[in-house]
Amino acid sequence: MEIEISVQELKEKMDSATPPLLVDVREPWEHERCAIAGAKLIPLRQVPESLGELKGETREIVMHCHHGGRSMRAVMWLRSQGVEARNLTGGIHQWAEEIDPSLPRY
Repeated sequence: MEIEISVQELKEKMDSATPPLLVDVREPWEHERCAIAGAKLIPLRQVPESLGELKGETREIVMHCHHGGRSMRAVMWLRSQGVEARNLTGGIHQWAEEIDPSLPRY
């Protein structure tokens, strides 16, 4: 499985019958400012304590942050723990640029 997923590919998957679990690893204040509909907030520092929940997930897991750096760290750590996860290339910033321009930028 590829480690990254484009915003276009994620949009297609989210519109499908079996959407992935989209995890936002940003801070709560960032999530409140703008969020991708349906994303589950698990701040980066809380990813380790959510390992059991993520290991039990049957859907594809896609992680995102603002630009993709924090979420890539989360993906790499999860993969080291045996959890298949992918990183959203460009993060919510790229999503706002290409998929949902109504989202505020920061």
